[in-house]
Amino acid sequence: MAEIEKKPVKIVETVLRDAHQSLLATRMTTEQMLPIVDKMDKVGYHAVECWGGATFDACLRFLKEDPWERLRKLRDGFKNTKLQMLFRGQNILGYNHYADDVVEYFVQKSIANGIDIIRIFDCLNDIRNLETAVKATKKEKGHAQIALCYTLGDAYTLDYWRDIAKRIEDMGADSLCIKDMAGLLTPYKATELVKALKEGTTLPIDLHTHYTSGVASMTYMKAVEAGCDIIDCAMSPLALGTSQPATEVMVETFRGTPYDTGYDQKLLGEIAAHFQPIREEALKTGLLNPKVLGVNIKTLQYQVPGGMLSNLVSQLKEAGQEDKYQQVLEEIPRVRKDFGEPPLVTPSSQIVGTQAVLNVLMGERYKMVPKESKKIMLGEFGQTVKPFNPEVQKKIIGDETPITCRPADLIAPQMPQFEKECAQWKQQDEDVLSYALFPNVAKEFFQYREAQQKKVDATVADKENKAYPV
Repeated sequence: MAEIEKKPVKIVETVLRDAHQSLLATRMTTEQMLPIVDKMDKVGYHAVECWGGATFDACLRFLKEDPWERLRKLRDGFKNTKLQMLFRGQNILGYNHYADDVVEYFVQKSIANGIDIIRIFDCLNDIRNLETAVKATKKEKGHAQIALCYTLGDAYTLDYWRDIAKRIEDMGADSLCIKDMAGLLTPYKATELVKALKEGTTLPIDLHTHYTSGVASMTYMKAVEAGCDIIDCAMSPLALGTSQPATEVMVETFRGTPYDTGYDQKLLGEIAAHFQPIREEALKTGLLNPKVLGVNIKTLQYQVPGGMLSNLVSQLKEAGQEDKYQQVLEEIPRVRKDFGEPPLVTPSSQIVGTQAVLNVLMGERYKMVPKESKKIMLGEFGQTVKPFNPEVQKKIIGDETPITCRPADLIAPQMPQFEKECAQWKQQDEDVLSYALFPNVAKEFFQYREAQQKKVDATVADKENKAYPV
């Protein structure tokens, strides 16, 4: 019998970014990460995802840490492993579109501070919103991975995925990621999808999913057998639930097969032991809610990501209308259809979810419309795969004319203005970018940083006075 060709699957470790973002509200500190970096560096991971997504905002807002300093410290520790970040296309790491000069400068500084692979996605899969970030990444000699937000709907046929994969390769991407943020991809559908993508492109394919619906490990297995090159996993203490499948489980699954990773389980066990007390402490304090560790099959029923479900519950709780949960779940697919069937990922998931809540609570559809819903209907986020419902669009934007160009074409350069506004706080070039994305949060952080420095200076001066009394 002919020997099967060996094709070890590569693993991206997400424990330092998406795993704690999914389970611990992105609250893991740099000090909790650094002691284990040396061991993680020995595993042989394809990459460690450790930056971007919500970590940037959370560092500044909740942890009072400089995200750039975190990146530099991680870079110092990871001598042999590539570092990866998640980048929201023209939104960078924020929630609005920025001018091209901000996107280019952010990419430049991310790579200069230690990022190797930038995973770039757009919430509408409008690839015009990825162009600037991809070009900037290539210019800085980084690896540009384009992520396609996986979703279901009439428009999302295998031909759609095959075609968009080809366009991504033509754009200059180095690899392609299927970003299944809601855990909607089931095992046999993964076989079909990976095979179709392999027909459309020669790029390496990475699959990213969440365990929310309970099928993710099986989905990885079928995807790898179909030719998927890379899978995203998390160390077991911060795996499963709304996070990724467990690294050790997938390593064991493929052991002794052509896809064997060759990773050392003893070493992985030592790494897991580092994260176990972090998990236990988070369970004790309530930061890790046991609810997010279960399987939520409603995800497949309503195509709603886990994070969006918990958002809905809290919105309804605030309004004292928790009994309307089922009605809201049924309204979400209708709103999504009216809005051109976008994938549900930040920020489109929040926009569709909030609109569905308002439609139900008001007792009349689109009686109250947040400004973000209006922005989508005006084309300010980009182009959806299907057209908007014309009646709903008319009701929301009235006689205003929607834009059809790439939204960033209408934004003048912004860096000179940000430089000016941030001048009094600036201690490093990167501070201007922190300010550009989150002006108020960054300002608060800069004030905190200044106060801390004064405390340190006063302590040093005090010690010197005691050592050398006048």
